[in-house]
Parts: sequence; C-alpha cells; structure tokens
Amino acid sequence: MTRFIHDQFAKDYLEQLLTPYGEVQAARRVAGEVRQIDVYFIFKPQPSNIPETLRLLSQLVTTPSLFEPFRNAASATEICDCLLKLLEVRGDFQRQANRNKTRILESDLPKLWILTPTASAQLLSGFGANPKDDYLPGIHFMAEYLRTAIVAIHQLPSISETLWLRIIGRGNVQKQAIDELEALTPDNPFRKAALELLYNLQQNLQVTQNQDEEDRELLMRLAPLYQQDREQAIQEGEQRGLETGIQQGERLVVENLLKVRFGEINNELQEIIEPLLALPPEEFTPLLLQLSREELINRFC
Repeated sequence: MTRFIHDQFAKDYLEQLLTPYGEVQAARRVAGEVRQIDVYFIFKPQPSNIPETLRLLSQLVTTPSLFEPFRNAASATEICDCLLKLLEVRGDFQRQANRNKTRILESDLPKLWILTPTASAQLLSGFGANPKDDYLPGIHFMAEYLRTAIVAIHQLPSISETLWLRIIGRGNVQKQAIDELEALTPDNPFRKAALELLYNLQQNLQVTQNQDEEDRELLMRLAPLYQQDREQAIQEGEQRGLETGIQQGERLVVENLLKVRFGEINNELQEIIEPLLALPPEEFTPLLLQLSREELINRFC
C-alpha cells in the first residue's frame, strides 16, 4: 500500500512541477493492451522561462516526454513495460502523420525518462544505457533511436538543479533533498509547492498500517516542518488559508485511497467523497481501507 502512496505522490509532484511549462496529461492511456503513462508532458511552443534551478528540467522537456517514476528500483521487466508505452505513443504519432500525409522528424518524437531511486551497473549495462558528456552524472541514455534515458536518482550530484528530482528519491538522498528544500527562502514558490505535496504524502502515510522503517523516518522528518509552517501561518493571521489547505489535504487522502483500492474514480465513487469528508479522518480512513466498493457506495450514496 505505501508503495502506491509514494507512486501517487511522485505523479502528483511531477504534474504540478511541469504544469507551468506545458500541457500535462496524467495517467494517459495508450493503445493496445491497456497501459497508462504515469505523466505525459507536451511542451509549449513558446515555453515559460524555466528558472536556473530547474535547468536540468529544461533539458528533459524539449520534446513531448513520458515520465515514469518508480518508488522502488525499476526492474528490467518494468523498464521493458515503459519502453512498450513509448513505442505505442510513437505509433500514434506515425498514424497521425500518415493520416495527415506529413513527415515526422526523428527529433520531434517523444522521449522517455525513467526515474528510479537506484539502478545497478548490471541493469544499465543490460539496456546499453550510458552517460552523455552534456548531461549530469546519473542520467544514462539507451541507443539513440530508443529515445530513452534511465535517471538513477542516487547518482545525481547534490546541486540545486537536481533538487526537484532528488525529492522523489529514497533514504538519505530524499532526506538531504528535504533539508535543502527547508533551507530555501519561505517565499520560494518551488519550496511551497513541494512542501504542500510532501504534507499530503505525510497524511496518506499516516493512515496506513503497514509503514516500513523508511516511511516512519520520513514521517518524523516531515512532522516538524509541518508544525513549523502551521505555526508560521497562525502567526501571520493565515489560519483560514491553512484550514482550507488541511481540508484539501483530507480530500486528497480520500481520493488517493480510492485510487489505490479501486483504480480510476468513476461517477459513483465521486459521489461518496463529500459524505466521507463530513466524517473526521479517524472515522473515514478505516472505512476506506476495509469496505468494498459496493459497501461504500451503498453506505454513502
């Protein structure tokens, strides 16, 4: 369960990070056997200026991009599944070009970025993935026409332009990234957005019963940050805004638990969200974890 929660956090985080610079399609379906791309990004023709601290991001989004983040180290099988998604999307591009009687340039085809907390030398070698001189260490590219790179987050240098990626790493890599995030000025928009999503992750983890040691350490690390921000908001007279944020956080908890258990939230499940939110978290959480889809719908519709 906690792996799904971390995966959902990574998707939400990437979606919010990329939105200012283009169109983000989360959980985009691809043809053939039903598969979903975690985050599909289409850059703007004239994209907003990406700040220097996100210079690495600007290298990754010059074409339509598939982002596939993993909480645990991506396996060879999982990477192959990501490649299948890329090839399906590439096929869509070609079919559109055929219908429109246009020609696709290789440079216009989408790229795949596989974000994994760690990657062994054996795994990288098996896919023929190698670093490039004009990219930071930790980014390993497969053969040119595959248009795919494996980003080994634990190998990225600890510099400001990799912070946005190291936030979704694991263990000490993520801890250091949170320390760096905390050190940013309070008015930094990236700091605010990232912390809000981390607090949502914290709330989701708190309601699960099978936390591992790493999850518990992450909760302990986030607790003082959350309390500090809460106290600051109160001192600045923003209690109403904070309460709104807490309500939004509770809604995200309900929506994420529904997604984890039942996949997409259809109209029936959408209708039970408001009645669930009328209950305190200590009451709606066990119901979401224990009741079946039919039981939830019968009880709250």
